[in-house]
Amino acid sequence: MQDTLIRDARIFDGTGALPFAGHLRVRGNRIAEVIPDAECDTPPDPRGATEIDAAGRFVMPGLVEGHGHISFIDQSDLMDLALIGAEEHTLATMHNARKLLDAGFTSVNSAASAKVRLDAVIRDEIASGRIPGPRLRAASPEITVTSGLGDANRMHVKLHTFGLVVDGVDEIVSTVRLCIREGVDNIKLNISGDIFMPHADSFSTVMADPEVRAAVETAHAHGKRVAAHCRAADSVKRAVRNRVDMIYHCDHCDSEALDMLEEARDWVLTGPAVGVIIKSIETLEAAGDPKLQPQVDELRKVFEDNCRTHAEMKKRGIPIVVGGDYGFSVNPQGTNANDLEHFVTHYGFSEAHTLHCATAIGARAMNMPDELGLLREGYLADLLMLEGDPLTDITLFQDQDNIALIMKDGAVYKHGSGRPDTRRIAAQ
Repeated sequence: MQDTLIRDARIFDGTGALPFAGHLRVRGNRIAEVIPDAECDTPPDPRGATEIDAAGRFVMPGLVEGHGHISFIDQSDLMDLALIGAEEHTLATMHNARKLLDAGFTSVNSAASAKVRLDAVIRDEIASGRIPGPRLRAASPEITVTSGLGDANRMHVKLHTFGLVVDGVDEIVSTVRLCIREGVDNIKLNISGDIFMPHADSFSTVMADPEVRAAVETAHAHGKRVAAHCRAADSVKRAVRNRVDMIYHCDHCDSEALDMLEEARDWVLTGPAVGVIIKSIETLEAAGDPKLQPQVDELRKVFEDNCRTHAEMKKRGIPIVVGGDYGFSVNPQGTNANDLEHFVTHYGFSEAHTLHCATAIGARAMNMPDELGLLREGYLADLLMLEGDPLTDITLFQDQDNIALIMKDGAVYKHGSGRPDTRRIAAQ
């Protein structure tokens, strides 16, 4: 196997510790050595290796999108997901996968697919090397209940957007099993309502406890993980009690919900997905239409609660993943790194802690905590080399020209300022 030696780097290993000067050796698709300057008297032997001179640049693990929706098509109206054909949708999802890899996200944990098999098909194509993209955990569509988030149906017309509408334990179990049969890794449940939902707002908990329990027990019996949309405090509690693995949003948590999350922090993951809220507020305010003010007020309430909740989670050591709900017109695919800035600006995270969430905590979302998210011997060689220092400017990820090197699974996808080499990574 050909070695790649990255020499004279400033290495951020993903643990949150300060970076150190050193060298990295990659062998095959794994990190063979991490060599701090302080521990070597002479430079590492470059013989037999392809050398990359980092020249003091910042080298870190690849980013992990912890709440991805790669089949969302930057739509302004969710009805767009009902109208797009399967063929066009597959191609759009393929292009979205590349956009995320271009942005430095070498892994994506999907939080829902817009069609049952869409994530799984793209995951398998990426894994085979036929198309470029991040390593991907595939999700089901969002399993919801009648009148819940994702139910666009009416008595006179059936519209499939991103939800599978089911009611009662038997339908829940059957739907979970169907999604598992079709190849998903994650099951997604919409336990709470959402903003602007006429019959299930963000303070409501609409999926019944027996339904949640049945979904989780069925998924876990098949070795799959469960994620849930939970804005309301009661929905978070229902998710924790039923051992949902990943609980997203959590905006309106009360003290009891936070206590439960803290007690479960060794096995549960959370993710705020605040980017779409921020961009929606900005877009509506820029329109300057007084008729839109009630929508702005509702969004601001969710945003304020989200910031309060996640600042408190930080204090309690509850693990939080970066990313979420990119793929709308206000926050299109490939702009996911905006979330890093949100963690620093709105939740009070340090830059180093934010990068730890985006790497090592993200690896937990990928269910690969012993293989991803750290620059450590034996771990998969997913890494970035940056122009500039994200520990002093977390926004530099928002300009892809600042990403000098993208390596995924030991293959160099991008090196330098030119366009990524999609043929090279597909040939691995």
